[in-house]
Amino acid sequence: MSDKSIKIPGPDHPITVEHNPSRVVVTLGGKTIADTHDALTLREASYPPVQYIPRRDVDMSLLRRTDHTSHCPYKGDASYYSIIAGGDRSKNAVWTYEAPNAAVINIKDHLAFYPDRVDGIEEMASPEAGTF
Repeated sequence: MSDKSIKIPGPDHPITVEHNPSRVVVTLGGKTIADTHDALTLREASYPPVQYIPRRDVDMSLLRRTDHTSHCPYKGDASYYSIIAGGDRSKNAVWTYEAPNAAVINIKDHLAFYPDRVDGIEEMASPEAGTF
């Protein structure tokens, strides 16, 4: 039996997941780690928004899986990756929910990056944004 709690987002702890219409690019040391037009923006309670990037748009050859894990009662169990070129700064810089709770199932097969462990997570407006 698991002692990990599962909580459902609600008015006291809202979570939304929406498609980000912008291009999202993650860089470190002059290298592009991720580049996508398909990011999901997760907004959770009063935390800053987080960009979840599809695994297919991340250069996985630049990452190394670690043994580090964490648990969020709203999202589930997270696994972590370090960015090899980032050294100690980028240890456990990337996380993913490989089997997320039902409320956030959309973030499955996506990765997120700690902003202070990369050089940038840039959102660039798509050319078609705002056109009619």
